[in-house]
Parts: sequence; C-alpha cells; structure tokens
Amino acid sequence: MAGGWTGDTLLAAIVLLGSCVQWLTGMGFALVAVPALILLLGPAQGVVLANCAAGAISAVGLAGGLRQVRPGAMVPLCAAAACTVPLGAWMTRQLPEPVLLLVMGGLVTVSVLLVLRGARVPALRGGRGAVAAGAVGGFMNSAAGVGGPPVSLYAVNAGWTVREFVPNAQLYGVVVNAFSVAANGVPELAASRWGVVVGGMAAGGVIGRWLAARTPEERARLLVLALALLGGVTAVGKGLSGL
Repeated sequence: MAGGWTGDTLLAAIVLLGSCVQWLTGMGFALVAVPALILLLGPAQGVVLANCAAGAISAVGLAGGLRQVRPGAMVPLCAAAACTVPLGAWMTRQLPEPVLLLVMGGLVTVSVLLVLRGARVPALRGGRGAVAAGAVGGFMNSAAGVGGPPVSLYAVNAGWTVREFVPNAQLYGVVVNAFSVAANGVPELAASRWGVVVGGMAAGGVIGRWLAARTPEERARLLVLALALLGGVTAVGKGLSGL
C-alpha cells in the first residue's frame, strides 16, 4: 500500500478519474477505480471505498431522475442484489490477498469483455432476467466492488436506451452500494485521506459534467471500458505474481 504524499496524490487521481467517468456515462466509477484502488489500498479497503464513493455519486445523480426509474424491473433487481451481497462480503474475508486480486481482476476483465460484445443472453430478459442480473451484481459488488456490468447486460437485453438506463443504474448504485457498505463496513482512512477522496469526487463531478456535453457517447463508453480492462488485467497480473 502506498502512503504519504505519493499515496494521497494517487488516491486523488483515481477517485477523480472514477468520478469523472461516472458523471460522463452514468456508470463506471467502480470499473475504472476498483483495480487501481485495490492495488493502492489493498483488496478489502479498495472495495469498500469504491462502494462508498460510487453510492454517494449515484445518490447525487439520482436526485433529478427519479421519475424515469422503472419499478417493475428495479424492485426485483435490487431485492436480488441485497440477498447476495452478504455472500460476496463473506468471500472477501475468506480468501488471501493474492487470490482476491486475481478474482477481482478476473471479474472486471470478463465483465468488460462481455459488455464490449453487447452479449445477448436470453436468461437476462423479463422478471427472471432482472433477478438474475441483480443476484450476480450484488455478489460482484460486495466481493469486488464491481456490480454494474450485469445490470448493463440486462439493459442491453431489455433494449433500454441510454436515457432509460442512467437513472435506473443510479438507483441500483445507491441500493447495492448501501447494502455492500453495511456488509463490508466503512473504509479505515485517516481524516486527511477522506478529504482527498471528497475533493477528488467533487473535482471529478465538475469535469465529468463538462465533458458529458462535449464527448460523443460511444467514444466515452469505449474509453471507460478500455481503462477498466487495463486495470483488470493489471490486478490479475499482481495477483498471479503474489501466489
């Protein structure tokens, strides 16, 4: 784990980038930030910090989009996620750090590749699809801090537009991250580091909103996925080297 001025600078940069991506695309803080956070702070602290930050950003973003939420899909999806969060939290406490890095990096890498392909999965349609996506997402979110890809795949298979997806993804982010923080606890950071995190989130929010009006949606999406893939592969390599 990096400490001191260098560690704080890296932490600020990671959170700023993740926050910027979240505001730019409606989702993606965890995909971009988790691989770097677990390398900087360790798997356990990296995941719970990502849960806290992503949940807070989702709550702010949801404030103006509640009317676009689809209760018919989101109630079973969020309920299923809440049921599997404890299993993911339990797993993180059982595995040694190199194995956790390997698992988390692998989950991120596979998830990104599936989203890039726009995978069509018949099981991810209708009410059963919502339950399946929520269950997998809840487990992944508390275990690896990355619960968004299953919901993205559900939205692809349901034929949602980006405008429909964003407020529903933000509601999911609030719910699943709240349960994940309840299961995993709050990050053990010094007050100064909390200040760094909040500052990074605020700066990322300003930059992300500015970029959102100037960046084509497809280009932003590909950038997010490329960064996430790089981070996932790096975490896998770090895990393998520690075995």
